[in-house]
Amino acid sequence: MRVLVALGGNALQKRGEPMTVANQRANVAAACAALAPVALEHELVISHANGPQVGLLALQASAFDEVSPYPFDVLGRRPRG
Repeated sequence: MRVLVALGGNALQKRGEPMTVANQRANVAAACAALAPVALEHELVISHANGPQVGLLALQASAFDEVSPYPFDVLGRRPRG
C-alpha cells in the first residue's frame, strides 16, 4: 500500500524551540524514526511544510530597513525550473 505522510511545520520546528538547523535536523530524525516501521511495510511518500523556514525568512527580511518586506506568498514560493 502507498502511504502519504505530510509533516507539518511543528514536525520540523517545535513551539518555543530555538530556530536552528540542528533542532530542525533532530526533529526530522525523530519523525523518520517514527515512520521507519511504516516504511518497512508500505511504500512511503513524505511531504512537508515550510512554515518555520518561511517565518525565519520573514523575520530576517523585516530586520532590514533598506529592503522592503517580502510577502509570505513570495517567501514560500518554490522556484521553478
